Amino acid sequence: MIILHANGSCSLGILQLVEEAELEYKIKSVDLAGGEQRTEAFLAVNPKGKVPALILDSGALLTEWPAIATYIAAQDSTGRLIPEDPLSKARVYEAVDYIVSTVHMQGFTRMVRPGNFTPGEKDHDAVKARGRAIFDGGLAVMDEALGARDYVVDQFSIADAALFYCENWKVNRLGETLPPRLEAHFNRMLARPATVRAIARSS
Repeated sequence: MIILHANGSCSLGILQLVEEAELEYKIKSVDLAGGEQRTEAFLAVNPKGKVPALILDSGALLTEWPAIATYIAAQDSTGRLIPEDPLSKARVYEAVDYIVSTVHMQGFTRMVRPGNFTPGEKDHDAVKARGRAIFDGGLAVMDEALGARDYVVDQFSIADAALFYCENWKVNRLGETLPPRLEAHFNRMLARPATVRAIARSS
């Protein structure tokens, strides 16, 4: 399989999961800053014009972070990435949905791409401020939800990889400090061998 990946993007969480599942893969780096995702060549591969995207060995394309993460989890022979318990499984998807759709898409995206939310440049500061409130508020919600657990549920799951890429943005893109529980979670994620390998391969 081939992962379309951009440095500093949410696709880092996908690389982390592939490493956790110990799957064979290649990386196709995408220059988002240079606008490669809007080129005719890229859109011919992924008409959505974004990363992550997964090109399967069959040539089929899979997009959207939750769908790709779910597919990767299904390929993990140990079944470690999504719990079997129905409530725990639901909690994993509850967290992934909130992180991707709210913290990321409604929060962080407003901060870095305000033009996606308003046609007027004069409104960009207001859009960014709203994004900041959603992003930081969402991280606070996740910090509280984490409680005394090491991971989002009682075991490592795809939800932790989603949370990790947002934590990474807070620390390494914004240069800011995480809430206490998330800081411990972020450091715990950084210590996982799969994360070390993913960061090494993506750089």
